[in-house]
Amino acid sequence: MTDDHSNKRLKTTSGASGGDTSDDARNNYALYPENHNLRSENAHLRHQLELLQGNHHETIPVSTLTVVDLSRVDTSIITQIASFLGTPLELLNLALTCKSFGWQQSETGSDWSLADEVARLTVCSGQNDIEGVRITLPPQYVRGTTTWLSVLHESAHPLKFDTLLGSGIEHQNERSTSIRLTTSVTSTAIASSYVMESGIHYAVFHTSKSNFIGVVRPVPNLDPGRFANPNFHFFVTELFAYFLAARTDKWGSGNVHVCEYECEYGSMTWTNWDSNTSVDWEGMEDCNTGDTIGMLLNLEEGTLTIYKINRRLGVMKDGLSGSYCWYVSVGKKGSTIAIKRGKPPRCPHQSMLEDSEDNDSRPDVDEGIEVEGCGLSEINGYFRRIGSHDDCPRFCKRAFFRGRDEVFSLFRCRLNDSTR
Repeated sequence: MTDDHSNKRLKTTSGASGGDTSDDARNNYALYPENHNLRSENAHLRHQLELLQGNHHETIPVSTLTVVDLSRVDTSIITQIASFLGTPLELLNLALTCKSFGWQQSETGSDWSLADEVARLTVCSGQNDIEGVRITLPPQYVRGTTTWLSVLHESAHPLKFDTLLGSGIEHQNERSTSIRLTTSVTSTAIASSYVMESGIHYAVFHTSKSNFIGVVRPVPNLDPGRFANPNFHFFVTELFAYFLAARTDKWGSGNVHVCEYECEYGSMTWTNWDSNTSVDWEGMEDCNTGDTIGMLLNLEEGTLTIYKINRRLGVMKDGLSGSYCWYVSVGKKGSTIAIKRGKPPRCPHQSMLEDSEDNDSRPDVDEGIEVEGCGLSEINGYFRRIGSHDDCPRFCKRAFFRGRDEVFSLFRCRLNDSTR
């Protein structure tokens, strides 16, 4: 069946058929006030939005320039700001930022860049100086054949094996802080540009078992070519006269010219470059490959103290005075050793005692005890309460005993028969 739509009509809102639009007109008229109110509300909201966006203020132009003319800024100001960059790497990154920082400042008559100028000022100010250490830069830095950035980097990392004597010895890294032996001879590496003249100094050595670690007098002009023969070390009697000929006033009046720790057995050997002496010492221990050995050179007290894996073994040698350099000797093919600066580990009891002393020079009587009449005079005196042990107070006293700083403790403990 065909639908021709002839009988269909549009319905009005009232449901009537036909063309009567009176009801539609009335409905549209009723909507006019509502539309007017909506338009007014929209206008009000649009006005508030403009106020919030700040369109009622003067428009601030935004610069689209991507190039900043640094020539209009005084270079001294930029140099002062850049001086707050603390490391050579940060200054290098600054130099790589743009030509104004990294290229030579020809208009100012300077032969170096702005970053180099900051590096030069940092080096000359002594910012990287180490108390009690005389640092000598290699010849290429002294002759001015390198940049001040390189000089700053060198002065920021001064402790390295810069002199290698013997055969088959070579550096393992670019910083020259690690060496290895490629033949079965005895060769030596020295931190000759790092001369310790006063104060207290600590170095950590990551070592193999068959190495030797110690201190030696600074001997200038040691020619690696002359001593390229196998088996170079500082205990070769044929070389004693040569070493002594390099003596200076910086050596002082002491006769301990070399002192070393033998990793394999833990013993100590020292020489006055007249004869050699090897001895066992109180607290000596050997070490294994991969262990860390710490050395504390105290030129105020003239002692050389050994630490093994952050544990204090004891004073290996006393009577040291004058200037010294760190050195190592390696005697087995494949042996390696690395050096770095560090701080000596503190005994837990000593740390607690120092913290307590910082708080008060002498606490109340009920916080400590006085010891009298002991057979050892070093133990007599005031013991400060430091923590507890076995549910009872523990008391500690620091004293200089048998040539070294010690911490004595009084506490209750349980014996083998369970008594206290």
